[in-house]
Amino acid sequence: MNLVPTKDEKNMGMLCHLLALSGFAIPFGWILGPLIIWLIKKDESEFVNQQGKDALNFQISMLIWMLCCIPLIFIVIGIVLLIMLGILNLVMIIIASVRAADGQSTVYPLSLKIIQ
Repeated sequence: MNLVPTKDEKNMGMLCHLLALSGFAIPFGWILGPLIIWLIKKDESEFVNQQGKDALNFQISMLIWMLCCIPLIFIVIGIVLLIMLGILNLVMIIIASVRAADGQSTVYPLSLKIIQ
């Protein structure tokens, strides 16, 4: 068992997080990007498997939290919460990508463990 991820594993782990940004250009890209990399590489590397699960859990959690905010738009707080969640999502994608490139894991805030 390789405890230190190789450069290729680090790059694939970083891509799991970075491809969530594709959601700005592709519908559902924030889920599809990490999902594709994770499905292709999960059996080849434990590091990529963990990074993919973390990225997917966070993006699915962000979707759930954003859907919860929609009814709150009618009392204005939902708009503020949606903006805050969007900023959190962007910042955490960048932090997790940089950490994965260094071979480290990131604990995402507000992330539900949906994929074990």
